[in-house]
Amino acid sequence: MNAQEIAPNLVEEALPLPTVDMNGDDLFRLGMMYSTGQGGCPMDRVSAHMIFNLAALKGSMEARVYRREMSQEMDREEIAEAQKAARHWIDAGVVRLAA
Repeated sequence: MNAQEIAPNLVEEALPLPTVDMNGDDLFRLGMMYSTGQGGCPMDRVSAHMIFNLAALKGSMEARVYRREMSQEMDREEIAEAQKAARHWIDAGVVRLAA
């Protein structure tokens, strides 16, 4: 599975997406872009939560804090969607976690 299959709407619009070479800090900054609607990203809580989740898995402590805060503003369905999307990025190998 590639990025086009995971997030076809995002890829077609050439939005910033997670990449293999991003570390936790890079992913945190990307999550901030989606949480605030800056840097050419739409304001999207589900995408921001997903990216904060990936960043937290790669060691970003800030991402853990922001993910928790964002979760308080989201309903269960949105959180489940974000978690499912994060698993897709990991399963596809687009985001590789440390061994």
